[in-house]
Amino acid sequence: MPSDSSGGVDGATPETGLAARLWLTLVPIVVVLTLDIVTKAWVMNTFELYEQTPVIGDFFRFTYTHNRGAAFGIDIGEYSRIFFLILSLIALGVLGVIYRGTPSSDRPRVLAISLVAAGALGNIWDRIRLELGVVDFLDFGIGTHRFPVFNIADSAVTVGAVLLLISFWLESRRDAQRAAQAAETDRA
Repeated sequence: MPSDSSGGVDGATPETGLAARLWLTLVPIVVVLTLDIVTKAWVMNTFELYEQTPVIGDFFRFTYTHNRGAAFGIDIGEYSRIFFLILSLIALGVLGVIYRGTPSSDRPRVLAISLVAAGALGNIWDRIRLELGVVDFLDFGIGTHRFPVFNIADSAVTVGAVLLLISFWLESRRDAQRAAQAAETDRA
């Protein structure tokens, strides 16, 4: 890649790399948290618990419910709320370590970490403030074949986790290609 006179790649300086990293961190977190908090408040103030309201026929509807467990209704009993709160806090710590080790130039990974962290924070907020657990309301399916009810935070975690996996997979492919090229150069 071409360098500019300041030593950056394609005109990028360390300052612009940090600014982009900050942008890709804070904007997704603020947007996801805002959407998550606002939509959950709207649902809690608009619907009765367990009320189902069709949006696109039976395929997509709002179904107001609470989930004390984790994704897909995983529940370990009376202490689910506390257990998954602690697990979420540990996950945020792990994400922090990954984030610190991620170069600013790896924008997809920075964005992925930000999405997962934002979703985790949204659900942590519910676990702390609501004894009933996380507010879920997005309900997709056909007839009795339904996807588990979820929320904006869950969506951010899922999209971010997929992006994070793709990022790690692409990195391992690049590392394997570099190792193969180095081995070929050593043989030559």
